[in-house]
Amino acid sequence: MPASPSTARAINDRLALRLLQQEGPLTAGRLKQLTGLSRPTVADLVERLTASGLVEVTGESEERRRGPNAKLYGIVAGRAHLAALDVRTEGVSVLVSDLLGRVLAEASVPIGDDTGTGRAVEQAVTLVERAAKEAGADRLHTVGIGAPGLIDPGSGELRDSAALPEWHRRLVAALQERFPEARVGVENETNLAALAEQRDGAARDRDTFVLLWLGLGVGGAVVLDGVLRRGVSGGAGELGFLPVPGTSGLPSATDCDGGFHSMTGAAAVAALAAEYGVTAGVAEAWGVPVGAGAGGGGPADAGAAGVGVPVASGEAGAGVSGGSGGTRVGVSGGPGESGLGATAEPGAMVCGATAGPAEAVGGAWAGSAESVGAPVVGPGVTTESAGAGREVTAEPQAALLVRAAVRDADAVPGAGRFLDALADRIAVGAAAVVSVLDPGCVVLAGEIGRAGGDALAARVQGRLARMSPLTTEVRASTLGGGAVLRGALLTARDRAQDELFGAPEG
Repeated sequence: MPASPSTARAINDRLALRLLQQEGPLTAGRLKQLTGLSRPTVADLVERLTASGLVEVTGESEERRRGPNAKLYGIVAGRAHLAALDVRTEGVSVLVSDLLGRVLAEASVPIGDDTGTGRAVEQAVTLVERAAKEAGADRLHTVGIGAPGLIDPGSGELRDSAALPEWHRRLVAALQERFPEARVGVENETNLAALAEQRDGAARDRDTFVLLWLGLGVGGAVVLDGVLRRGVSGGAGELGFLPVPGTSGLPSATDCDGGFHSMTGAAAVAALAAEYGVTAGVAEAWGVPVGAGAGGGGPADAGAAGVGVPVASGEAGAGVSGGSGGTRVGVSGGPGESGLGATAEPGAMVCGATAGPAEAVGGAWAGSAESVGAPVVGPGVTTESAGAGREVTAEPQAALLVRAAVRDADAVPGAGRFLDALADRIAVGAAAVVSVLDPGCVVLAGEIGRAGGDALAARVQGRLARMSPLTTEVRASTLGGGAVLRGALLTARDRAQDELFGAPEG
């Protein structure tokens, strides 16, 4: 049955808009070539889309001919403003963009675990308002949120979890109330990281792959045939609960201890590093004291070594101490100044849906910035590199130790053996996933996956080749700490464009 005239117009308009979004401004002649539509049809749709406020003349082509065919038409980027949030247990990062995804403003705020629910929600909402104002946005069309935890497939809401702060669940409703015209949606952060890697990162050439998130918590995301698979209850990829050999027991419905998390979570990786002497090696090779946090980091909790970063006199120092099941990044200034920290307390570990890296330094989030050396980490925040000019990362202890082992394998005693042992552990969980899904590609993400980079990925791939007959390429994330925020922006942009492009006015 042939499409009605109105349906045909909508299809043609959507096709033209998608081309303008992908290619940038185009002439009517070029649109005719790319769409295969007739000249009158293209002229009609350009006029219709211009009248609707979705398309505008952005200039003229560099071709010699003049007249209507020389005009360049592009999407009106300011037609809609979008917001993306990366919500962690210890704070929020936000960016605001135009309809094409160009970032116009960014902001972040740490939220301590002792902050009340109402105050935490207000801090997060105020942050979004401030970013929107800075971007010049009178209103927000779509808001995409990435958060740890399970998303209910029916309601689209975060499921209640004792391991996550209550303000996470209340934030969506608060944003909807503050921005009543906006479409507000939330997605599991690991899923968003996978979508970002698929579009802009390590899995750009893959329609099927599994993203393995290794950090404070352990999780995964599954993309099959180009589609993110969430599962019946929204829990596809909860790999922290995966039963694996080599642990002291089995996980339960409420606790991932004994699962894959117990072997590859941040606390387990830090302990493994200490077992191979890497903790002491980092102190010697990097000139970083281990066991007591210099510059305000404080001593390590019992049973876990702390890593402190010395800085110049009068500057804030970042100290990392490992506690039971939690990693704390503490920052303090001069005498009498209180330390600001991003904390994941014992018992607050999110199994499978990781809380993400604690990257707050002096109250400002490092975000996708991987180093806290001479470069600026957040708004107005800098420190000097510690240890003979080496980079010092604003990341949890386990990731810092992995990064040190990779970068200074020759200088850090036991580094190679530590990385081999870590790869052995990761391969156990990866092999289980590969045997069921045969994805052909596994992307190592999260702060530990990023810290290990290509060196760790190659080790895991070699072990998988020995353990499984299924050929699997293992890659390191290429998007850094900004993957979740990038994924949230991509989903917000897609949602806004689907609505605006699907039913042009006029």
